[in-house]
Amino acid sequence: MQDKLVFNQIIEDNKDKIYRICRIYAISPIEPQDLFQEVIIHIWESYSTFKGKSNISTWIYKISLNVCSRSKMKFKKSNDKLVRFESIQFILTENIPENNNQENYQALHSCISTLNESDRAIIILYLDELPYKEIATITGLTENHIAVKMKRIRKLLFDCITLKIN
Repeated sequence: MQDKLVFNQIIEDNKDKIYRICRIYAISPIEPQDLFQEVIIHIWESYSTFKGKSNISTWIYKISLNVCSRSKMKFKKSNDKLVRFESIQFILTENIPENNNQENYQALHSCISTLNESDRAIIILYLDELPYKEIATITGLTENHIAVKMKRIRKLLFDCITLKIN
């Protein structure tokens, strides 16, 4: 019973971070919810193996990125077999910037989705205000490599957003 309470609190503390990652990797408005559930299942199944060698949120970021990345690859492989109903509108209640910032937000989201898997993971973690050291731990890269990649990613995003907004 105690493990369940602790697990529930861990998920409660990290649910926003998990959902942000799911939104970046999702294709349609409803898929982040499915990805979120899949991530929670993987976290629950792996919870007993968590050794405490890193921060629990670092461990959760790692699982979230891996599950979402694998899910996206599975989708790409089976995409020819699926028919998507893009005309169905599903409105989520979440904190998306209003009016003037909406265009900027959509441009950023669109540009992030064009990045390769590694760069996408790095920028998601960076936007969650993680320090380079923790990003390095999660991704398995060095802090210096993260710094170099961030400089390149910021340039790519700036160029992409500038084209979309102007």
